Amino acid sequence: MTPQVLGCVLAGGLARRMGGGDKPLQTLGGRSLLAHVLERLRPQVGAVILNANGDPARFAGFGLPVVPDGVPEYPGPLAGILAALDWAAAMRPDLPFVVTVPGDSPFLPGDLVARLRAAGPLACAASGGWTHPPIGIWPVALRGDLAAAIADGERKIDRWTARHGCVAVEWPVLPRDPFFNANTPEDLVEAERLLHPGLAAP
Repeated sequence: MTPQVLGCVLAGGLARRMGGGDKPLQTLGGRSLLAHVLERLRPQVGAVILNANGDPARFAGFGLPVVPDGVPEYPGPLAGILAALDWAAAMRPDLPFVVTVPGDSPFLPGDLVARLRAAGPLACAASGGWTHPPIGIWPVALRGDLAAAIADGERKIDRWTARHGCVAVEWPVLPRDPFFNANTPEDLVEAERLLHPGLAAP
C-alpha cells in the first residue's frame, strides 16, 4: 500500500459505445467491472473514492464516497480528476497525491501505484507503445492549475500533463495488457476470454 495516495475510480463518462448506462456496472466473470477494479486498486492506496455523476445510490453497495464532477456538461476525464483532487484537498489533506483509474479496466497491475509514485510527482501508465492518460498519479497541489485549464477549455489530459513534465511508465502487455478496458459489448466478450484463458477455443 502507498498510504499517501488517494485512489479514484473514474466512472463519470456517458458510455456511448456501450449503449449508455454505467460501464463499471457491466458484468465480467459474474461480478461487476467495478468490483474487479476495486479488488486491484484498494490494496495499493490509503483510501478510495468513485467519481460519478447522477444518482449516487446506484453505487451504494460498494461503500465508497461518490464524488460528482464539479464542472457542468460532462467535459471528460479531466473533470473527474479535478473532482478527485478537490475532494482530497477538502476531505483527506493527509493524502497529497491521487491515482486515477477507469472503472472499466479490470486487469490493473498490482504494482500500479507504487511504480507511478516512484516515477515522479506526475506520471501516467503506458503499455504496448501507447500511453493511458486517465491512469495516472496527480499531485493535489496542481488542482488550481487544472481548474484554470478546464475553465479555459482544455479537455485533453495529455496536453495538460505535458505542461508539467509527465512521465510515462511502461508495463508489459503479456500475458495480457493490464490496461485493457471494456468500451463495447465486444470488449466484454474479449475480457471474459482474458479472464479465463483456459476456456478459450483452441
